[in-house]
Amino acid sequence: WMNEAAWPSLKAAIVKDRAAIEEAARLTGVEPRLIVGCLVGEQIRLFNSKREMYKKYLGPVKVLSVQSQFSFGVNGIKDFTAQKVERNLKDTSSIFYMGKKYEHVLDFNTADHASERYYRLTNYHNHLYSYIYTGCILHQTMLQWKRSGYDISKRPDILFTLFNLGFEASKPSANPQCGGSRIEANGRTYTFGRIGNDFYFSGELAKEFPIQSESFVNE
Repeated sequence: WMNEAAWPSLKAAIVKDRAAIEEAARLTGVEPRLIVGCLVGEQIRLFNSKREMYKKYLGPVKVLSVQSQFSFGVNGIKDFTAQKVERNLKDTSSIFYMGKKYEHVLDFNTADHASERYYRLTNYHNHLYSYIYTGCILHQTMLQWKRSGYDISKRPDILFTLFNLGFEASKPSANPQCGGSRIEANGRTYTFGRIGNDFYFSGELAKEFPIQSESFVNE
């Protein structure tokens, strides 16, 4: 899939967002490269489903595709998923709870949470919140599994798969399988988890987003 014509443009677009990705990683305690792996999987999926639009409008100017209907933002986060992320940040009894340090990373500035959430995720000029929600999903999922006795902090393939499938599919087990949405790219079929994992362990964008010794920072 890295031989797709879109890949060089996508890499350039990701590098443009480096500061936002690094800030989201800092705020959520997640390795930046994990956030980028989710982004790569979603953007390749979108390119496959909207190939002609991407070639005509997005590829030439090297920008990321932003979703604004059924899923939102550059990482395709659904509204009900975003709401669950927000609840998990505050619920100290939740198996997804990240700790007091992270309780306020998604606090709202207005009483209209629905409108503010939508704007955060669909802002074409600033993708920071897409990356913050992504970081929270990764961190919360990892903690769910760890508290259930299974450490997937060094299993990006599983983390990317579960990011794609959603919280409802995250059921800790001893033998998780890489999977997720099926994506056609360059004449072959991949899964979302496979594409993210391929990217994570490749040398692509290694200078900008290196693999770190610790994937998550907990309290």
